[in-house]
Amino acid sequence: MNDGIVPDTQHRGVIAKLPQVPRDLAQLARFDRPIGWWLLFWPCAWGVWLSGTGWQLVLIGWLLLGSIAMRGAGCVYNDIVDADLDRKVARTAMRPVASGRISLRTAWLWLAALCLVGLAVLLQLRWQAQIVALGSLALVAAYPFMKRITWWPQAWLGMVFTWGLLVGWTALRSDNWDALAAIYAGSVMWVIGYDTIYALQDREDDALVGIRSSALRLGDRVRLGVTLFYGAAIAMWVLGFWLLRHDALALLALVPVAVHLGWQVVTLDAAIPENPLARFRSNRFAGLLMAAACFVVGNA
Repeated sequence: MNDGIVPDTQHRGVIAKLPQVPRDLAQLARFDRPIGWWLLFWPCAWGVWLSGTGWQLVLIGWLLLGSIAMRGAGCVYNDIVDADLDRKVARTAMRPVASGRISLRTAWLWLAALCLVGLAVLLQLRWQAQIVALGSLALVAAYPFMKRITWWPQAWLGMVFTWGLLVGWTALRSDNWDALAAIYAGSVMWVIGYDTIYALQDREDDALVGIRSSALRLGDRVRLGVTLFYGAAIAMWVLGFWLLRHDALALLALVPVAVHLGWQVVTLDAAIPENPLARFRSNRFAGLLMAAACFVVGNA
């Protein structure tokens, strides 16, 4: 395996063709794994399309750019903080900072550059959304330390990765907070579910080096746990949609995403190394299905 390619990269050909330093910077920001920024972006789109203001494609474009930049910035920050731990885990040992290919100084400069892109996006939003967006910074800063102090860092990640729902909504509206709170709570449950699946890849190494995760905490009850988290997500989304629009027929928009999440649970098999990663990545499609539901409920 090329020492510039991490085991779960998705675009080996593109990354392999870059010169070493740009390749390492791209990997440091996880540009080789777009699943992360898709998962960060979809809740932003949910908030925009739930608002009932139509497609809002310009705003959607800005939020997509912000998701790519800020997911990259978060990954760089995470790798700076976790360098010592990453060296002890097989899947992460060859990451640019952990392996020493990128210095801490270069990593901090790359982080600053990505944050400048995020700032440019922030300035496109109205002031209410700017305040909400800035409110996520404390959560983001604390996240890398959660795996050291709690068995449920996935819950903290859920709050971080779905914050865009609140930003997308407040970019256009400032009402119906009860509905939005329910949908946000469901979104956090969704993230706990899919990141528990993702954490199955590292259970053995995590146990050896002292990293905590929901996958370790649940033990042989991971399937049950993911079922409960996904079930809670659907239940809270149903409540949020109902609070937003008292129309039982509109709740049918959630059927496709519910079926997809059910498929993930039924076909999950931790004994097959590629299976959890494939189920995790399929949440890009789950996010799309939820986005369609939000557009229908908000605009139809």
